Amino acid sequence: MSADPSGSNGAAEALREGVGLLRIAAGAGFSTVRWMVRTTVHTGTRVVRGIAAGESPVKIVTELGVDLRSAAESALGAGPPPDPAPTGHHSSAAELRARGAELLRRSADVQFVEDMHPAYERILGELTPDEARILRLLAKEGPQPTVDVRTNRPLGIGSELIEAGLSMIGRQAGVRNLGRTNAYLNNLFRLGLLWFSREEVEPSRYQVVEVQPEVQSAMAKAGRAPRTVRRSIHLTPFGEDFCRTCLPLDD
Repeated sequence: MSADPSGSNGAAEALREGVGLLRIAAGAGFSTVRWMVRTTVHTGTRVVRGIAAGESPVKIVTELGVDLRSAAESALGAGPPPDPAPTGHHSSAAELRARGAELLRRSADVQFVEDMHPAYERILGELTPDEARILRLLAKEGPQPTVDVRTNRPLGIGSELIEAGLSMIGRQAGVRNLGRTNAYLNNLFRLGLLWFSREEVEPSRYQVVEVQPEVQSAMAKAGRAPRTVRRSIHLTPFGEDFCRTCLPLDD
């Protein structure tokens, strides 16, 4: 079978173009050396494997021209960037044990004073302004009442939950996005700053919650003789210390 002359010319042109681009890239700076070395190794391997497999020389040259062009464009910044260097550091077990040993050493040092928990700085970066308002409310006013609205069934068997965690916490805290109040509370729970208790606060405080529009709407959905389950939200001891340390509570 005779080789296609036009194919040979196209392959040679692609190869010349790729080599020319690599020459330009070589003068662009030391950062291109890694691309040059990788491309050279790939080219030699491709030729040997192609010949051993009986491939057409035209096909081999054409593919090499495309590969060289792609490598050169990447080196010049016109194509896909080089593989990024690994980011971040994953500590080994030995490193983690060394850090643990350092903590134990500090705990035995009577002169070591820890002003605040090291997690507080990270937690501040994971709070919204509205969540800070909720924390301040809980720190200054104490536990807050919440109610769940359920359908009423004999002995509670088959009772369906209509709405959970309805409260006045968002309103009392003055949050700007009232509809996100429960999402805010979930995030504060995730951070270990508050907990959802089954215990009740003063019974009279629930009366104000139960006449709120969202509670009345949930009770209407629950049908005949809906049932409310009274609960409360508290700061954890960790949350109390966080608020004392990080929030201005005297304002």
